[in-house]
Order: sequence, then structure tokens, then C-alpha cells
Amino acid sequence: MPKTKKVLFDNNPGRNAQTVGIARELGTDIELIHEPSVGVVGNKGDSQCYLGVQQKVEAIHACLRQSIGEGSEQMRMRLVQPEYTVATSDGMRNGTREMRYSLIGREVTHDTMCEHLSASGLEGTIAVVACDKPPVGTLAAILEHDRPAIIMSDGPIRPGTDSVTHEPIDIITGFQVAGSNDEPMKKRVASEACPGYGSCGGMFTYNTMQTFIGVVGMQPLHMVSPASDDARRLEQFPGELVTHLGAMIAADLTPRKIVSRDSIRNAMIVSMAVGGSTNVLLHGPEIARAAGFGNFARDIMSPEEFNHLSQHVVPVLVDARPFGRYSMVDIDEKGGIQVIVKELLDAGLLNGEAMTCTGETLAQQIARLDPPAPDGDVICSVENPYKPTGGLRVLGGNLSPEFSAVLKLAGVEGGLENNVFLGKARVFDAEANLLHTLENSPEVFEHHDMVIVRYEGPSGAPGMPEMLDSTSRITTLCREKGIIVGLMTDARFSGGSVGLVIGHVGPEAALGGPIAFVEDGDEIVVDLNVNELNCTALSDPETLDTRKAAWEKIVAANGGMHPAVGNVDTRLLNRMRRTAVSAIFGAGMHPDRVLWVPESREPVKTAFVPSNKYRAGSERAF
Repeated sequence: MPKTKKVLFDNNPGRNAQTVGIARELGTDIELIHEPSVGVVGNKGDSQCYLGVQQKVEAIHACLRQSIGEGSEQMRMRLVQPEYTVATSDGMRNGTREMRYSLIGREVTHDTMCEHLSASGLEGTIAVVACDKPPVGTLAAILEHDRPAIIMSDGPIRPGTDSVTHEPIDIITGFQVAGSNDEPMKKRVASEACPGYGSCGGMFTYNTMQTFIGVVGMQPLHMVSPASDDARRLEQFPGELVTHLGAMIAADLTPRKIVSRDSIRNAMIVSMAVGGSTNVLLHGPEIARAAGFGNFARDIMSPEEFNHLSQHVVPVLVDARPFGRYSMVDIDEKGGIQVIVKELLDAGLLNGEAMTCTGETLAQQIARLDPPAPDGDVICSVENPYKPTGGLRVLGGNLSPEFSAVLKLAGVEGGLENNVFLGKARVFDAEANLLHTLENSPEVFEHHDMVIVRYEGPSGAPGMPEMLDSTSRITTLCREKGIIVGLMTDARFSGGSVGLVIGHVGPEAALGGPIAFVEDGDEIVVDLNVNELNCTALSDPETLDTRKAAWEKIVAANGGMHPAVGNVDTRLLNRMRRTAVSAIFGAGMHPDRVLWVPESREPVKTAFVPSNKYRAGSERAF
């Protein structure tokens, strides 16, 4: 073990007093207390997302305990008792002030996990992850620790069934009926949408990131899609995880040997193919940073290449919620995420030589799993996809000079005829003001309004809240009135959001980004032919300078921060305000707003170029 981080290196009786006591209470060999340690961790919080985690952690812990000892088939390791991180629930907090803590939860999970991994000197770790931010924080910490580790999704929740319509429903259904006046219907949906336990069941952020973690190589692919209450997660998967971890320890197969430039690129391509959440453009850069790559656009995938792949190479293969009909459980019934990965591999879109946590390359793991062919309904083939183009697009233009703005095309229901949206700005300084108007004066919204919500970015909110409540109400409003209303923001969106919604606009308003200078009535142009987001008025240098000067005067009079930013009343929120980096770098917390990259490394560029054999001429090297 050339890089072991074991911390118990001598026979100090003070340290031994506790390690002996723990070994005795856990039922492991006291003679192994000075061996490298191994353990299981889990994510916990206050929603249904986390209710199934503990039982999986305990099942894995029991398997580890049985696998430790001095026998020929056992691991000579010290067993560490399970540890849990803490997190909030996006679904319960959307539209409230507490939503500010959602993205911050990724950072809190990361810090908590770093303390546990490093202070315990864990040589081998199995992580059970739930919801959407904690898994990313967990993986980032594991990458920084860089000792053998493997992840398992806790699993998605099964959809509910509406007792009147008999249609499948989920948490997004609940948000989409929030603006209705039918109180009995709203109560019924709230009571029936989320039976059982597990994380959000559609192709929202949780399942986007679980798919990402599987494809990037840190989770066995067949463990991604089964439901949280699937018996395999207690009866089959724990033993498999322990076996894989033992092999990783023996081979010194560490996370940074798995998470490479090509594996991250593979994961981004699959995220496009499943119509995944816009949040992958925040979490992908954070995972890359933790793996040693400090500039996602330079080291992994440029906006130009991302858009080329989305426009010309990568189709959407699943008819999944929120833009489609089916849940992750339905995907699992048709063979799981591995069906999608095999399709993409066979079509030439993924590099099958990327290493995975099973000790196999991605292609070898797929060959062993031998998934079925797409059913053509839930999962479509690359040759006959659900949608011909990828689900995500990043935008530049004078409102997004960082090329940070992201649009989820898979969820757009109208407004981009000829790939162009032309609208009128309707500006709100804070989401609370928008929600108040949607609740009390929905009639003021007109066809081709572009709602702008600002001062809700990483520093401005602080915490960059997602706007599922707002987008759901706007979607319902548009359907009821037969109009198209877009929304753009320096905040972000839930993976469950649909409609013409553009997030991560940067630089954010609180830091003087151009979005701060837009005024009511300005013409807003979204042009996907050139992938730009522009405010026509700001194209005039004199207008831009005048508005910027007026903004700076307001900021100066308010002590250096615009009065529209959110309140800071905890140390954690203050830390986010003062340290948050841009969305293009993951919107995490870093001293002096300078991205910290542990043991930075140069990306290894292979000869592989993603292509689609069903689209002649799609291959393009960048």
C-alpha cells in the first residue's frame, strides 16, 4: 500500500484504549487495530430521500465485519464504525429562504466526509449516497482522499398513483399543481405522490448524478437504477461492494486512477443522452476539480465541444420524467442504465477503455453485465432516439460572457421556433418577489415574457437556490393560458424543472454581471443557432456604461453589496457569500474566490473522439 493513510502507527496506550474498545464492541479482532482501516459511510437528512440509507449502511457494515480477520480469504483491516453526513431536502425547501442551504449542502457533505476520511485514515471506503448534492460532495471528498473507495446509490423512490386518474405521479406533479385552486386535488396529490422511500424517481438531478457517478466509474452500473426498496440493495449488492473494495485495495486502484478526463467526458455525454439535469454543469466541474482538473472547459470539455455534441452527435434515449412519462424504476425494469451505456458504446459515443471500480474497463463491465437491447418505449436506440439532439445547451452572449448559462432543451415545450426566442424582460430582484406575483397577480404575465430572477446566485442568495416552485408555477400558467413565458436567472434549477428556463447566468448580479443591468421591457434574445443569450439594449456601449455606473453607485452607498442580495444570518451563509466561485467552476466555496485544486494534474488526451455511427460526419476533434 504505497500511499496508505493509516493513522494508528504505534502502541500508545491512550490511543489503544479506544481502538481496543471499538474492536471489542464491533466484534472484530483486537490484534488488527494497527492495520489500515476500512468502513462504510452514508448520507442522511430529513426527507424520504434518506430513509433507506441506514439499513444499507448496516448491511454493508455487517458484510465488512465478516470479511475482516486473519483468515486466508479475509482482509487484514481495522473496521471503523459507520459515519453519516447531514443534509437538507430540496423538495421540502424549494421556494423558501431555507433553499439557500441546498447547494451549500454539497460543500458541508464534502467537509464532513473529508474530516472522517482523513482523520480516520480510511484505506477503504464504501459510501451509500442519497438525494443529489450529498453524493457529489461525497465523491469530491473521496477523490481528494484518493484511497480505494466505491459508491452505491441508495436508490430512487417508486412513483405514486393518483387514485382518481390512476396515472403515475411524483413530487414534480405536486409542484406543478401548486397554482391550482382545486384544494381537494392538491391534497390528494400531496398524499399520494411519494409513497415509500428513496430519492426523486425521475431523471432529475439525483438520477442524473447517480448515472454520472456510475459512468465515471465510481459505482457499478447495475446498482444505479434499482429502487431504494429493491431487495438486491440489502441481499446482493453489499457482498458485491465488499468484494470489489477488497480487490481495489489489493490492486491499489484509487479514485484518481478511475476518474480521468475520458471518464468525465463519458459521464457528460451520458448526461446529455438521458436528458439530465442542468445541475450536471455545476457538479461535473466540482468532480473534475476534486480529481485534479482546475479548468473544466480547458481540461475536460469546452463549451464549443459540449454544444457540438449536444447539437450534432448525442441524442436523448429515454422517455423520462420530467419531460417524458417514465421513472428510473421503469428504466430499471427495462434493463437499467447499462442498456443506455451499451447503446452509446456501440454507436461510438463513449470511450470503453476508461477504468471502473469493478477493476474492469467500461466496455468490459458492460460485456459482463450483458444488458438487453432497448425496448423502444422507455429506452430508445441511438438509431431511433427519443429526441434527435442532446438535452442540454450552454450559452454565451452579452448576458453570459463566462459562457456559463445553461438551457435544458429536453424540457422545452415551445418558444424556440427556428431556434430563436425573442421576448421582453420582466425583472424580479429575488425569487420571493416572483412567487408573490405568481400567487397574487398571475394575469400580469404575457406571451413571450422573459422573467429574470437575479441576486440569487452563489454569492447573492447566497447559495444559488434552485427554482422548482417558480418554474412549476410558470409551466402551469403557460399551459392554462396558452402562452410562452421564459425564465432566466443567476440561480439554478431543479432537475424536475421544465419549460424555457436558463440558469447559471454569470457573472451573477451580486458581483456586477450584466444580468444586473437589465431593465423591464428590454428585448431578450435566445439564439440557439449561435448559442447566445443577449439583451439588445446592452449591446449599446453607452447604455451599458450608464446602467453599470448607476448600479455601482447603489452598491457603493450600501457598503459594497447591492441591497437586493439575500440576508446573511449564519456563519455558513456568510462563508458562501464571501467565498463562492462562479458556476463555471462549480459554485463551491473556496478561499478568496480562488478555486482550490488538490494535487493538480494535466489531463491525458487520448485519441478517442466521440462519434455517432448513425450520423455521418458527426465526428469532430476539439
